[in-house]
Amino acid sequence: MTASEPLVLGIETSCDETGIGIVRGRTLLSNTISSSMDEHARFGGVVPEVAARAHLEALQPAIAAAVAEAGIALADVDAVAVTSGPGLAGALMVGIGAAKALAVGLDKPLYAVNHLVGHIAADLLTGEDVEYPTVALLVSGGHTSLLLVRDLVSDVELLGETLDDAAGEAFDKIARILGLPYPGGPEIDRAAAGGDPSAIRFPRGLSRASDMAAHRYDFSFSGLKTAVARWVEQADASGQQVAVADVAASFREAVVDVLVTKALDACAHHGVPRLLLGGGVIANRRLREVALARAAEAGVAVRIPPLSLCTDNGAMIAALASELIASGRQPSTLAFGADSTLPVTQIQVAGEAVG
Repeated sequence: MTASEPLVLGIETSCDETGIGIVRGRTLLSNTISSSMDEHARFGGVVPEVAARAHLEALQPAIAAAVAEAGIALADVDAVAVTSGPGLAGALMVGIGAAKALAVGLDKPLYAVNHLVGHIAADLLTGEDVEYPTVALLVSGGHTSLLLVRDLVSDVELLGETLDDAAGEAFDKIARILGLPYPGGPEIDRAAAGGDPSAIRFPRGLSRASDMAAHRYDFSFSGLKTAVARWVEQADASGQQVAVADVAASFREAVVDVLVTKALDACAHHGVPRLLLGGGVIANRRLREVALARAAEAGVAVRIPPLSLCTDNGAMIAALASELIASGRQPSTLAFGADSTLPVTQIQVAGEAVG
């Protein structure tokens, strides 16, 4: 294997998207994603058993499509990478089983990596170096995390995370309350486009002075969700017509305000004038707008990968493994399993540094 420019195939199955990515060093060759979102839509959210079965059905054709797009033979890959966690246990197990089979069958090294750190690695595929240290805000359907990244392969610190619903979950639940389809993020974004974000002052969770000592960088959207639900219930009870656009815009503004405020506070407190955004919720137009505008005022540079690399994907997993290889990390053993609560500080599972 050429350590400087390894050809890596990455597998990502932490939730409802089967992602296969192929990279050579930091060059993206293929990013194939098969989503089972439509199968979950009738349930209003991701069903773990449905997701695992969908991964089983999608993996083989997705790998074939990725290899064809990259213009390589499967035997050409230098290493296989896979998400070990965090995520849905059953879904993770499908990807891990496939990755182990590929690694053994091809006699290639295997790298088990952290899903959240993979989101940071996705930015390397833009062709530009990530300058360290950087603060990273990762916002998705299952995770809302604020990280301090001093080095991608060796030093990632968790500053704060959601204590209840992730931001993406909150969008899904409020969409359901407003009678909007699943997934809620894009639907609320569309509904909010015609609304007034200042129409209703919904609460900003964990943002009071009394919260700063213990939860300065943590997030909570449960109280916001309850406040929106009560507002809609009271409007219905009084015969008042619910202005869906105003509710959606005001809810979205509360979420965005908390996310951006805490992220920029972390940048200021740690003296880091850099902020990297990742995760599927970064597709939210208002979140990107506010983050860019307020960061510019604060003198903080913002990095946002292409939206195709913000959602869960195998390319980011391959990119992280490629960095581990370049830094001299040994492969993972075959003894690792799925870890649904894998801490972000564990960048690679069952691997040791060379030397």
